[in-house]
Amino acid sequence: MEPAQSLRRRAIAALSVIAVSAPLMMAFMSHLARGAEIDMASRDALAHIVEGEVAAGRIPGAVIVAGDDQGVRYRAAFGYRSIEPVREPMSVDTEFDLASLTKVIATTTAIMQLAEAHRIDLDEPVARYWPSFAANGKGAVTVAQLLTHTSGLAPDLPLGAKAQTRRGVLAEVIDARLHAVPGERVIYSDINFVVLGELVRRITHRSLAGYCRQRIFAPLGMRDTAFLPDAAHAQRAAPTTADTRGMRNGRVHDPTAARMGGVSGNAGLFSTADDLARFARMMLNGGSFEGRRILQPHTIAAMAAAASPLATSPWRGLGWALDAPLVANRDRLPPVGSLYHTGYTGTAIWIDLVSRQFLIVLTNRVHPDDRGDARPLREQAVSWLASHNKTWSTDELSQALPSIEPAVAAALRLPTSVGPVQSGIDVLEALGFAPLAGLRVGLVTNRTGFDSAGRRTIDVIAHAPRVRLAAIFAPEHGLATDRDAPIGDMRDAATGIAVYSLHGATRHFDAAILQHIDALVFDLQDAGVRFFTYETTLGYALEAAAANHIPLFVLDRPDPLGADRVGGPMLDPGHESFTGYFPLPLQPGMTMGELASLFNRERAIGADLRVIAMQRYVRSMGYVDTGLAWTPPSPNLRTLSQLDLYPDVALIEGANVSVGRGTAHPFEWIGAPWIDAVALADALNAQSAGAHFAPVDFVPTESTYRGVQCHGVSIVRDSGSTSVGRLGIALLMALHTLYPSQFDMAATRDSVGSAEVWRAIADGADIRAIEEIEARQLAPFSVLRQRYLSY
Repeated sequence: MEPAQSLRRRAIAALSVIAVSAPLMMAFMSHLARGAEIDMASRDALAHIVEGEVAAGRIPGAVIVAGDDQGVRYRAAFGYRSIEPVREPMSVDTEFDLASLTKVIATTTAIMQLAEAHRIDLDEPVARYWPSFAANGKGAVTVAQLLTHTSGLAPDLPLGAKAQTRRGVLAEVIDARLHAVPGERVIYSDINFVVLGELVRRITHRSLAGYCRQRIFAPLGMRDTAFLPDAAHAQRAAPTTADTRGMRNGRVHDPTAARMGGVSGNAGLFSTADDLARFARMMLNGGSFEGRRILQPHTIAAMAAAASPLATSPWRGLGWALDAPLVANRDRLPPVGSLYHTGYTGTAIWIDLVSRQFLIVLTNRVHPDDRGDARPLREQAVSWLASHNKTWSTDELSQALPSIEPAVAAALRLPTSVGPVQSGIDVLEALGFAPLAGLRVGLVTNRTGFDSAGRRTIDVIAHAPRVRLAAIFAPEHGLATDRDAPIGDMRDAATGIAVYSLHGATRHFDAAILQHIDALVFDLQDAGVRFFTYETTLGYALEAAAANHIPLFVLDRPDPLGADRVGGPMLDPGHESFTGYFPLPLQPGMTMGELASLFNRERAIGADLRVIAMQRYVRSMGYVDTGLAWTPPSPNLRTLSQLDLYPDVALIEGANVSVGRGTAHPFEWIGAPWIDAVALADALNAQSAGAHFAPVDFVPTESTYRGVQCHGVSIVRDSGSTSVGRLGIALLMALHTLYPSQFDMAATRDSVGSAEVWRAIADGADIRAIEEIEARQLAPFSVLRQRYLSY
């Protein structure tokens, strides 16, 4: 883990970059809805979400406040703050037991103020300030490791019979042993913040409650925020659960904080949504609010920097958990740029330093019996807010908030492979680039083109002996595979070489550019699906090579779905397009090199095709068996499990259904506002589709139904299921049967590919009849395919 002093130095340097790039920041901000009230339609959409969670019994009620550095833009209360012993409506001034939000609002802020005043050094051992803490091997644990939950301490104290008072709890802290080497990994631990709260007391000679009241809450005008709320505040507090004294109203729920007398570094703070909004605005305004400075700007920048090991998630900053910004494509960005924290009682806060917005979601989900669940509301509320904002690139994030750049770079670093398979680029390297010697090369590639050492094919060829990389061509999704829209030409930052878009004004190769090229080299990882456009780009590369009388070298890569898995609906001849270059089944079961040979001969292209074959590749290998590292070929195919579902779920994507784009689960969730989630799950589970379906509600931040709550199903393929296309057909059949007037069946014709199969589904044929059509259409292709198999 990077020492906190170097983190602070880096954050201070970052601030100078922010000042220099202020015009750039302002340009970014113009794309966001800052300073504007939330419109009525969006308010209604959020109300529908919250009221649904209340009706489902997951929460009794909620208060939600959203805004930006300039002010509150949305404020509303829903449901009830009390159900037992009496029912009381929720109000926006309801006092909530913040639970673990105490860690960041109170304790972290206090510790960082002391660090700014040089009264505590984050890199020093805790034992310097509390000598007894060193007992039982804890002497090396630093203050920063407590803040980042990398101390190695257990999640909780045992709270035995002797730990009935503050003194007894602290005795258990002294007796505690480490469960991991300090700095090695994140173990979220209440003990860490019990210790930090004690450090505040020891250094300031004041209680944590007294210090925070004077140095944080009073200066910020947080009049409703305190440990141990008085009777007036307790009267409007949201109750949690009952104990021997009755329902807890204004009494702390957390057992450790309760034994500490209600004041602890891990829990015990009570507050309102409006008070938390004042705190959030302070953070967004560089630590100052209404003329009162609480923190220095460099401290806030340091909080946003990843301070836990980057090799494993979740990433944590100083005190705070790190999350992606509140922007439309947040689920496909590195998890940095936004500070957030949640509390056990059902509380949550996000402070987005990139979009300059905040979101506060307060519930008492534990009331009355600790069976509630605030997670669905939190997830949907964050998506609701993010859906109102533009998409951001990783480059924009790093420029807007330079302190997060190292974490962004780590997230974007290409992985290394472990073998046994050597991809085409590895074989080319082993040949000393002899096939390209003396040639000016145009390279068709993106982020999926890299060698076993984690080096981009661009960089490998750019530094190859006796080879000149003259041009780069980028397919759909761009060079970084992070775009879901047409892209323009650019220059590669690392090499300075021009990058020409194959998914912008044109999808074909410019003949004028090819006049200065002696050979095309193609290195893209295919998705193994008929309508994935990299296959069409391969066909266009063959055509361009033939037309310009230059060779095309294809650096072969595996079929990630398995080169022995073939099937699904066939594309009808005569219906070729950018999403279907050749009449193939849904999954052709061929590598890019094999497809290139098939396209070249069967379409009579006549290109000088030269495939650099893989070494030690076997058709039956799954992608994980190859030992090759994986990187997403598109923004919404981030994992191999998502890729595995992609060919089936994408069959319905052209229709009026969300397939989970704009969520963390693309192609693993499907839904629409008009779907009955339970009915759809039941209908699908009754079929033999090779998967399990469970009801789910979600709000996509982009694409179909952006910002609108969808009801649908989550999909988990059964272990060992090898059927090709059956799941997709089952989805089509169930949606068409259950929702004949709502589901746009006509819009799925192109993705299905086969008119006969599509008509059979529309006419209500059973799955066996449909699979018989598929088998009959597949038979001629199976014979054709056999001629071009290389492995």
